[in-house]
This record gives sequence, structure tokens and C-alpha cells, in this order.
Amino acid sequence: MAAPGSAIKHTFSSLVKQKPPKTSPTKSRGTMAVSMKEVDPVFQAAGQKDGLEIWRIEKLQVVPVPKESHGKFFTGDSYVILKTTALKNGSFRHDIHYWLGKNTSQDEAGTAAIKTVELDAALGGRAVQYREVQGNETEKFLSYFKPCIIPEEGGVASGFRHTEVNEREHQTRLFVCRGKHTVHVKEVPFARSSLNHDDIFILDTKSKIFQFNGSNSSIQERAKALEVVQYLKDTNHDGKCEVAAVEDGKLMADADAGEFWALFGGFAPLPRKPFSELNGKDSASTSKLLCVNKGQTAPIDSEILTRELLDSTKCYLLDCGSEIYAWMGRETTLEERKRAGSAAEELLREGNRSRSHIIRLMEGFETVIFRSKFDKWPKKADAVVSDESRGKVAALLKRQGFNFKSPAKAAPVKQEPQPQIDCTGNLQVWRVNGSEKTFLSFSEQCKFYSGDCYIFQYTYPGENGDECLIGTWFGKKSVQEERSAATSLADKMIESLKFQAVLVRVYEGKEPIEFFPIFQNLVIYKGGTSTGYKKFISEKGIEDDTYSESGVALFRVQGSGPENMQAIQVDTAASSLNSSYCYILHDGDTVFTWIGNLSSSMDQELAERQLDVIKPNLQSRLLKEGSEYDQFWKLLGVKSEYSSQKIVRDQESDPHLFACTFSKEGVLKVREIFNFTQDDLMTEDIFILDCRSCVFVWVGQRVDTKIRAQALNIGEKFLELDILMENVSRETPLYVITEGSEPQYFTRFFTWDFAKSAMHGNSFERRLSIVKDGVKPRADKPKRRPTTSAHTGRSSVPDKSQRSRSMSFSPDRVRVRGRSPAFNALAANFENPNARNLSTPPPVVRKQLPKSVSPDSSKPPPRTASIAAISASLERPKATLIPKSIKANPEANKPQTEASKPKPETNAKEINPTNDNPAATPTVQEDVKESQAEGEEGLLVYPYDRLRTSSTNPATDIDVTRRETYLSSTEFRERFGMTKEAFAKLPKWKQNRLKIALQLF
Repeated sequence: MAAPGSAIKHTFSSLVKQKPPKTSPTKSRGTMAVSMKEVDPVFQAAGQKDGLEIWRIEKLQVVPVPKESHGKFFTGDSYVILKTTALKNGSFRHDIHYWLGKNTSQDEAGTAAIKTVELDAALGGRAVQYREVQGNETEKFLSYFKPCIIPEEGGVASGFRHTEVNEREHQTRLFVCRGKHTVHVKEVPFARSSLNHDDIFILDTKSKIFQFNGSNSSIQERAKALEVVQYLKDTNHDGKCEVAAVEDGKLMADADAGEFWALFGGFAPLPRKPFSELNGKDSASTSKLLCVNKGQTAPIDSEILTRELLDSTKCYLLDCGSEIYAWMGRETTLEERKRAGSAAEELLREGNRSRSHIIRLMEGFETVIFRSKFDKWPKKADAVVSDESRGKVAALLKRQGFNFKSPAKAAPVKQEPQPQIDCTGNLQVWRVNGSEKTFLSFSEQCKFYSGDCYIFQYTYPGENGDECLIGTWFGKKSVQEERSAATSLADKMIESLKFQAVLVRVYEGKEPIEFFPIFQNLVIYKGGTSTGYKKFISEKGIEDDTYSESGVALFRVQGSGPENMQAIQVDTAASSLNSSYCYILHDGDTVFTWIGNLSSSMDQELAERQLDVIKPNLQSRLLKEGSEYDQFWKLLGVKSEYSSQKIVRDQESDPHLFACTFSKEGVLKVREIFNFTQDDLMTEDIFILDCRSCVFVWVGQRVDTKIRAQALNIGEKFLELDILMENVSRETPLYVITEGSEPQYFTRFFTWDFAKSAMHGNSFERRLSIVKDGVKPRADKPKRRPTTSAHTGRSSVPDKSQRSRSMSFSPDRVRVRGRSPAFNALAANFENPNARNLSTPPPVVRKQLPKSVSPDSSKPPPRTASIAAISASLERPKATLIPKSIKANPEANKPQTEASKPKPETNAKEINPTNDNPAATPTVQEDVKESQAEGEEGLLVYPYDRLRTSSTNPATDIDVTRRETYLSSTEFRERFGMTKEAFAKLPKWKQNRLKIALQLF
């Protein structure tokens, strides 16, 4: 039987002519001009849910294939395959493939081609259509049936040809596997002459499966072939058979090799691979555009291909050598589209290009590769005619008596994903000054300037131990020299942590969703304080607009809650206002809070909180939009129009995975991996995961060190190339992730198994261990080292008591870092479940865990049970951290020496009495004692001048979040105007406002 493409011309044309075109509806721009009566009613419910749908051509009719038979193909048949993908934007994407077995009849192949066009019409003309020939399938098609498809001999009976399906017992078969990322499997004769040095072969015997690795094959190809071995083991042997790997060149000394060669009659030198196979792909050629008119093609003379050459009322062929694209204008008829497909088939036959693909595209739904063939293809606009077109199909089929369902839509798009990061960790921040970095104190680490660059290091508990994120933040007005210095310094920090930390590059205004929750309360000022910025504006003669507390400044307040809020300084002009936000405007000590009409109550609460940071202890005048004072407009200059729309950030789109190769010359080449899984990430390679809102560069453990050092550069090159032609910003957040250190905000795009990324060996060795043993080997993952500031010259991290953090990424678990069993036992004994502090959290203190105990709660239970619990816990081998405030140690009342001070990683934050959470309860006893007798022994007493944040001789052995508790009762009353008991009964936010005013916060 001839190949399916060799004699389709006559049959395909005759089938088309059997249904002459009838009067088409009136054509109008942007409408689908097809003859709806020619749509097969079998497609009435197609494409309405995510997944695969397959039909087989039986006696020239389209018959659905049961789901349990998906992936099983016969060489004598033709199939139509529809892949429906639900996108994040709420729409569906459709890809249609018609697969032609090598022994299929000419008429079945022609019918499959025609029915593909009809299926596309039923879907509203939105699908991309692919012609798949057995043995030369596209990678996208093969990705639906991972790890591979192995067509069986036989086929369904038809009016033109009858092939019996072979029902046989197991017989020895030899397969050749090709492909580094997607495996093409082909059965070859069981003979020694079929083997060669370049490919990988699988010999499937009754009791054992052999994989023969050609000496010229790559590790990645060998690993992928093992997935086929696993498939054969499960399918043909019920998972019960031996597996052996035979290396090309190993002779009888290896037992498995000896057994393998014995099946071929003994070892003999292998032949070279035929030249035709080494160069099997069609050579690249210049793209040629042809117009299709009544089934005939005519070339279009143009040196440069542009979008303007394509007319919506015509069909075109773009011949690129290895692919032929059939582009169909939206106003063409169904018959014209069928004839365009026939013309593409004819073009293949004339050029004897059996390995070339035919891809049919509808106007408005062009693929990225097709658009890249044209010069400056305009930005892709969302096609809005699809549902209307499909609705017409449904209406017409209903009139014909078929129960055609209305067009379906995907599930409503979900809100922006929540930050997948634990917010209970340690944060350190540095400002870049020239080529150096300067450490910022806790009170300054959440205040950024647009003219500066910053480096931050955030250590937090992850799914598999402590994780670390090191990032750079570039202000909009920062200078390039300091950006480069920040990148270099961050690279050194990553290297000092043996690449076990994640690196992220962030630009102002393009922050990823994980960024703000780390800082929780961030203020971004205009101007800059770094030496590089000051030098730049001085040399350029630019006016320094750095923020001044005594000047005029306007801040836009934004965020989702107390644990994620920002105040951004904007131009002091009416045009900077937006009805969807709240603003803070100040002129020295004159402060206004402007409430937009479209802002929410949460926005207004955040504005109140930010006042305590920007202008503490000052009364603000509340202004609602439309009732402003003249003084307000005078400060903003001329009254003008302003926006009312929320500022929209780049939304996360459907992820795309790309395998990368980066040459020594700096040339980046990528290849998309369709329907990807974790197994597609090979330890020898670099991969890029593009989510539009951010880009991840994943680096395997076995990547060459010189290439590894270029990871960030590779990501920047990727953004520059704009592979998906989405006009992506070059300031898109870039992550660099090393294998074994994958954070949850990366693994959420996969069904992730941490044991796999922690395995040892190359890709082939790992997969072979899994296939042979039947279970994954026990992972011996090194613990992630604790991240300190050793590389910074500093020996300490700001005490954790300075930061009280919430956990937003996993609401199903309540977890506070550093809490020992002793703390938990103590908290359980002191906690009063009926007492809750319902006051609003303070402006800087982060979101709290539930069930706090207020100072005026009922009497705590006796301490004996709690102390017993602590003692029992301390007897365990594991060291526990006991807060100094509850140690039964007489030396606790004395100031600690330098050697006895808490280490940087001490989790003192869990005993912060301002925390409305169980972790705070161990210190309740001190609050109660304060209520009973002020100045009671057990608390150190320092003068006010040593407790102030601006003190020149500060007390060094105190809890900096509780400075006020170290005042004597008399001085406390003088400074606060009330007793400690009265102060303790105030809401937390009022306490903090008073503390800020007295420089005790």
C-alpha cells in the first residue's frame, strides 16, 4: 500500500466535489463565512471541556474512540484528535490533529483531512490544525500520549481496504528511540543490522527488556528512552520483568551485554547510520508565500513578508520547507478552506517531502512560529468572533434536528494567585552605595528610594527545610553602575551559599507577588540616598527630588491587607490621583488623607496605618473625593482630570516550558516542551518557565559551571527575544533556581516530588534506578545550610523579635518558626480561649495568628504545669530556645554580657507581647505582673534616654519591640501620661502610635 500522501489528490478532490458549495451568507468583515450545513453533527459536543477527544474514520464515517483506548493507534487507520485546553483567561484553546497510519487507505486519509476542517468550523474557526503522519508526528502531538505511542499493526475494516487487527501473544520486538525531550518510537526488524551507534534501541523479550545505548547518544536521550522501557514494562509485562541497560562497546565481560548480543547471534561490528537518516529533516529554505485561488496556487512576489499581504477573503500557503502553513482568512468559505488543505497536500507530493508537516491556521489564531516568519507582525488582539461563530453552528444544527449544546466557556478565571511563600522568616536588606553595600537597620529596611538599588536576603521555612531568597531591587531612577554592582554582589552571596538559594531580579513597578508580603509594609520614596545616585544627578545637573519630611509629598496607598501594604510617593500633581485608591498628602506638618470614591474600607484602613509610618503623631484631615479644600488643590498645583481605573499589573498566564542551549558566542536557542512534567527537567540542562508575570530559569545540578554563571544573563536574553511575541517587558521579574532548591512558588506549576530533585547521578542513572527498583530510591538530600550574613562582614541578623510575620501561603497549617515543644506547652497552659483581642493590628506589626491573650484576661493557670512541661522538653536531646523573660535563672535580672547575648537566629519574635497569637502567650505573665505592681523585680530598668531609638548610648540587652517595659513606673507615667496598667488596656495600634511618637517603636 502506498503512503497515505501518495494518492490522496484524486480522492480528496472528489470528496470535496461531492458537496458543491451553496449560497454563502452575506460576508461581512470579521464574520465567519462558512456553509454550516456541511458540519458533521458528530462534533456537536466537541471542545466544551478540557482534555482529549479522538475519532476514528470507519467506513468514511467519524466514530468516537472510547477514553480507555486513547493513545492506541493502528497503522491501517486514520484518526481525528482534538486537544482542548482551558486557559487562565477563561477561554478554551483548541488544537486539532489528523493522524494517518502508514497503511491507511487513501479515502480514509482524505476523509480525516476534510473532517478536521469541519471540526474547526464547529468550534468557531479558532483551532490550529496539524497533519500527522505515522513516524513523523509533531512534538506537540506526542506530548498528549507521554511517554510515547507505538502503533499496532492492523486497522478497522473499510469499504476500500480491510485489515484485521492482530491478536497475538507476546513476541520479541525491537524499537528505535530518538529524541532528547520527546521520544519518537519506531519498530524496526529484529536484526543486528537495525542497530547503530547513534540511536537508542529497546529489545522487548518475554522475560527481560534491554535498552541498548548507542555510543553517540546523549544522556538525556538515554533517560527519555527509559520512560519507554517503563511503559513497555507496565503495558506488556504487568510491571514484572527484569530491565537491563547495555552500553555500546561493552562486550561479553558484562553479563547483560553478553545476554543481549546472544539474542542477535553474537557480537559483530555495527554499521554506520545511513546518510539519508542522519540528514532526514528537510533542509531549511527561504519561506515562500502562495495565494490559493480555486485550488490553484500562485506565488506572491515580495522580498519581505508582512501581515498586510494576507487578505481575509482568501487562503494562502506559506512554504517553509519543513512545514507548510495553510492560512485561512476569516471571511473564506468552508469549501475554500478545504481546497487550501488539498493544495498543501499537492505541494508536499510535488516536492517529495513526506517528512514535512502541514499546519492549518485561521486568521486571528496564528501560532507564534507562524507570526515570527513575518516582519513586525502586529500585536495579537483577542479574537471576539469565536463564540458568535460557534453559536451560528449550534443554531443551524438545532434547526436540522440535532440537540447541539450552546457554546461552553471555561471556568471563570481565578483571582491573582496568592503568594506561595512563608512570611515568618528573617529579612535582611542592604542599600548599594557605589560598588559596596550598606546594611539597613530594621527601622530602615522597609523604606526604599527610587534612585537606589537594594539587595535583600530572606530566610524562611519551606516544604523541605529552610529556604533562602536573595534578590535585587532596582529603583526606576537608579543608575546602571549600581545595578551592575547589586547583581555582582548578589551573585557572590548566592555562590557563598553554594547555589542553594534562589536569586530574583526585581524592578520597581514590576514586583512579583511574593515580594511585597516579604516586606509587608513598604514605603517607596522619590529620589535617592546612594553615592551613585547623588553623583549622577550632580554630573547631569538634574534637580534632586529626594523626599523631605518638611516638604510637599503625595503618596498612593495600596495593598491587600496589613501584611501586604505599600505607600508609593508619586508626582505631586492632581493627575497622580486615582479614584480607586487612597492618598496621603503632606506639606511639612500639614497632612491630608484623600479617599477615592472607588476605594474600599480596607484601602482606607491601610491609609490610616501608613500615616503612622509617614507622619506619626500628627493629625490628618480626612478628605473624600469631591469635597476637597482649596488648600489641598493648591498643594497639587492645577486641578486636572485623573484616572479611576485600578492599576493593572501583568497577570499570570498559562506557563510555557522551554529547554535552552546557550553557545559560547552568547546565542540562546530554545525549544518548547509541551504538556510538561517534572520529569522533563533534566539535571544536565537549563530550562525556562515563562508565566508572563515572571520568568524562572531552572539550572540542573550537572550544568557546566561556566554556563551556570550565565543563568541570569540567559533569562535576560530570553526576555529580549520575546519568544512568545507577547510584547513582554524586559523588566519582568527573573528568578534563577538551582535544582534541589525549588521553592513552592515554582513547584506549584508541576506535580512535584521533592525526592526526584534530590536524587544523585545523571538523568539516565536516576531513571534507571527507578525503573529497575520499581520505587524511587531513598533521597539523600543535603540539608539547606542556615543563611547568615557571614559574607557581609556582619555577625548578626536583626533580632527576630523585631519582626512578627504571618503565614499566607498555607492557611491549612499554623506554624511559627522556632517554637519549641516547651513554648507550645507553656502557651497551652496560659492561653485563655475565651479572651480575644479584637483591636485593629498596629501599622507595622504584621498579621497575627488567632487566639491572643490580652493583659486584662482572667488569671492565668498555675505556673507549675508549665514549668514542668518546659523541664520535660529540655531533657530531650534537641536544643530548645527559652526566652530570657521566663527562664528560672537568678542571673536573668542582670544585663547580659556580650558573650551571652542571643545569637542572630534566636527566635525572640515569638515572645513579642504585641503579637495576637499563641506564640506571644509565654510573656503574658510579665504583662500580668505589670498590672499587679509596677516596677516589680524581674524587669530591667533603664532611663528613657537609653531606650530611645535615636539614643547615642542605647541599651543593648533589651527586647527592642518592648522598649517601654524597661521604663520605671514613674518615668513611664511622665512620658506616656498614664500608668502601665492603663497603657496595657489600649488597643495595640494606639500603643504603637504612642510609642512611635516617643521614639520607642
